[in-house]
Amino acid sequence: MATTDIATSESKDRKYMVYLIIIALLGWSLASYDSNLLTLTMPQIAKDLHLSATVLGVLEFIVFGAEVVVALFVGWGMDHIGRKRMWMLCLGIAGIFTGLTFFVQDFWQLALVRAIASAFAFAELAVSVTLVNEQVPAKRRGFLYSIVQGGWPIGVFLASGLYLLVGNFGWRVVYLFGVIPIVLVAIGRWKVRESDRYMHMRALRAAVKNDDDEEVRRLQEQRPMKVEELKQGSVKQIFMEAGPVRSALTRLTITWLLYAISFVATNVYIAYWLTKVKGWSANEAAVLLLFSGGIGFFFYILGGLLGEKYGRRNVMVVSGVLVGPLNLVILLVSSHVWVAIIFFFIYQVTNGTWSGAGYSYQAEVFPTRVRGTAVGWMGAMMVGGQLIGSAVWIGMTAVTTLIITWLVIAVCVGIAQGISTFFLPNIKPGQELENIIT
Repeated sequence: MATTDIATSESKDRKYMVYLIIIALLGWSLASYDSNLLTLTMPQIAKDLHLSATVLGVLEFIVFGAEVVVALFVGWGMDHIGRKRMWMLCLGIAGIFTGLTFFVQDFWQLALVRAIASAFAFAELAVSVTLVNEQVPAKRRGFLYSIVQGGWPIGVFLASGLYLLVGNFGWRVVYLFGVIPIVLVAIGRWKVRESDRYMHMRALRAAVKNDDDEEVRRLQEQRPMKVEELKQGSVKQIFMEAGPVRSALTRLTITWLLYAISFVATNVYIAYWLTKVKGWSANEAAVLLLFSGGIGFFFYILGGLLGEKYGRRNVMVVSGVLVGPLNLVILLVSSHVWVAIIFFFIYQVTNGTWSGAGYSYQAEVFPTRVRGTAVGWMGAMMVGGQLIGSAVWIGMTAVTTLIITWLVIAVCVGIAQGISTFFLPNIKPGQELENIIT
């Protein structure tokens, strides 16, 4: 079947495509914004609520645990309830609980509110990966979605800017201001359409259930899909059936777990680490994140463009291989200038080029019939890896130094991440999703 026969109607509507990319970009920016507010305010929260480094690790452990559960629920919901409904749910709940952070008075209130806010904010990623990639043109899929992924450094930029602007009034005020843009973007999503691919899958599922063979044939002619697998639940298909889907899921799971464990050190605890190990102030760390995030947007685009030309898996290989060595170098240098330069590149290979190629790769390696569930699983693996990383952080900071902790989580696990990328399936870019795997 020619790829022009299965192009989505959305991909032919340029005005809607621009609107979709902007809304998705803003949504992911604000999800990142919410997450990075916690990173930036962590030193102040720790001081105000009298929390130790180990207790901060417990907080992140709870938050990541909630993110795993919500990501799995949202992934399943995308395939059974709809991509758009899950999208609206995620940002709406995230906005409400970001605002409620203003009122917390102790550790357990903080843990509950931040677990819910962060879990639904992070689940935004899985829905965005699925919904947007199902609607953009095949020949520009990687590039266009890299723009959306660029929302993460924009969120870092916005969070850092807000912190520098109102942080002197206290961390509670930072969260109070944080809710406003999230609610506005949630309202803007009412005009986003459900994807053609999901609507086709839902219609085909109904035809199969009703034993309507004529309708099944008609829908199969429009867009191919394995009907026998569609009769099974999406969870059973990706875990119980041997084949290319389960193989890709297994290899991606290993890579993303390693990536996420290393990410804990280089992105989650980085402000705290810089203040304790490198002698930076909280404001200096915020400025560094502000600069890295602002410039980092263009590295997401670079990752998307390189992925279109050389293949997304190959961009991930190069990015992954650089993580461990760079994390070792930043530990060895001492001057503020060199720490800033090395961290800038760490930020780009753990965020920009990696994510600019990696999340489009997730969307195209799984078929439509299980894409939501599989991408939701990968979202859970991202936070699951962070959960493991936080557990290691808790254990190691309780018995050893932050330097040894960095060597294990950032350097050793980072090297393992790079090695794992060589085993991922190599997919030629520019293909319609249905022509990659059905």
